Amino acid sequence: MAACGSKSNAPAASGESAPASGNASTSSGDKPIELTYAFFAPATTFPAKQMEKWKEEVEKRTNGKVTVKLFPGGTLLTDKNMYDGVKSGVADIGLSVMTYEPGRFPLMTIAEMPSGFPNAKVASQVVYDLMQEYPQDAFKDMKLITAFATEPAYLQTKDPISTLSDLKGKQIRISGALAPVLKGMGASPVGMSQSEAVEALQTGVISGYVSSREVLKDLKFAEMVKYETNYPLTVSTFAAVMNKDKWDSLPPDVQKVINDLGPEIAAWAGEFLDTSVKGAMEWAQTEQGFKVIELSPEEKKVWDEKLKPFQDKTVSDLQAKGLPAEEFRKRVYELKDQYSK
Repeated sequence: MAACGSKSNAPAASGESAPASGNASTSSGDKPIELTYAFFAPATTFPAKQMEKWKEEVEKRTNGKVTVKLFPGGTLLTDKNMYDGVKSGVADIGLSVMTYEPGRFPLMTIAEMPSGFPNAKVASQVVYDLMQEYPQDAFKDMKLITAFATEPAYLQTKDPISTLSDLKGKQIRISGALAPVLKGMGASPVGMSQSEAVEALQTGVISGYVSSREVLKDLKFAEMVKYETNYPLTVSTFAAVMNKDKWDSLPPDVQKVINDLGPEIAAWAGEFLDTSVKGAMEWAQTEQGFKVIELSPEEKKVWDEKLKPFQDKTVSDLQAKGLPAEEFRKRVYELKDQYSK
């Protein structure tokens, strides 16, 4: 499997060896239900690999009653119109990054702030549960299929960054509502998608980015950036949603298969990313001369003190707007502790 590691190393979703109980089934004469599933980034990226796994599991667990046609790489919908395109029926299912649209998913910005997630699997399980407990208004006319997250993002740059003064004034790509975090650290945040960042790095528009580390290999970023600062920052959150009319048209047995798969595929996506990150780091360091910069204990304390106020301000601002932000933050940490055991 290109870029994200070999298929044999990918974690299996639970229940993979045998069909789930209550499986949907179809007779040989029935025409399969076809679902279209869109994503904006290339097929080599970890969210697209999640799509492939979801397709495989749905088709297997419904015994062929459902077939899924994948459209990665922005071939059907892009990051600019993904959720609106699903709502209007351009695609049956769409996967996008909630982090790119903070105005539509305000509570999720709390989970995306530095929270000490140990890895992508834990972050993904937490995000999935939060989406169940706190349904997002932006999805009220759609059906949530699954949700997951990256590992904590790290600063990855062309030049080494070992102090905040090294970062001052540098043009760094970061997503959506997380830009104030970077600005508070002294950098000049640039908002753009991962796919746009490729050209921006090549042309020198940006000198680095904040992201989880699978992109070093998936998008070949290690050919352009040579340093990571070992200080975990934010996570990016993803959600896959289905057109409501399409969901309502599905037989109950198919709906059950999809509902049962939701938390499984969230955990699978996170574990797959963790495996991919390990492989990407090994490739970047051995073949691209990529180096990890460690902060001194004194400098780490400076970074900690600089970043702590951002989540506090996000929570207080959202609470003032009538959202259950304090309660949501409490659940972030409760769920993190639960899944980290």
